[in-house]
Amino acid sequence: MAAFRGPKVLLWRWRRNPLRRRSDALEAWIMLAAWVLIVLSGVFAGLLTARTVERGLAVERAQWRSVAAQLTEDAVGTGATESASGLVWAKVRWTAPDGSAHTGQARVYAGTEAGTPVTVWTDRQGRLVTKPATASQAQTRSAMVGVLVGVSAAAVPFVGGRLARGRLERRRMDQWDQEWARIGPRWGRTTS
Repeated sequence: MAAFRGPKVLLWRWRRNPLRRRSDALEAWIMLAAWVLIVLSGVFAGLLTARTVERGLAVERAQWRSVAAQLTEDAVGTGATESASGLVWAKVRWTAPDGSAHTGQARVYAGTEAGTPVTVWTDRQGRLVTKPATASQAQTRSAMVGVLVGVSAAAVPFVGGRLARGRLERRRMDQWDQEWARIGPRWGRTTS
């Protein structure tokens, strides 16, 4: 017998029932709409974001190029400026695809001497950029960003549904208080 109670309890707000209030049916429809919006907005926003991030990283891979540069100063590392991987910032010089000379800061290993060739990454204008993500790194990043955005987008209708449900519950409690104020005093009386 208990096996049949589950579906009845889950769908009781939609069934005809003399104890069902209008607010019960309204709450059921609001929660159904909220859950549909949670799923749709989360999935849609997550997939759209993941595709956009992956497409952007693919454009970076296609447009950014490695360029040979030279250190213009010794790469001296001190405890404060040296990272755990032994890399420090040092000044480098390179030639852009259009032939113009550029200088900037790049990460190199501490102790590297001036004049040593190093590889830097540049964009189409010859400005320094970071090394672009590989295809597998791009998939991982886009998936993580997509999940984060999808969950964030799904949180909006979830919070809205919870607020609407809380408001209906407060309204229902106020109605019960009014009914109790009207009916409650009669309970103490006896009929003669």
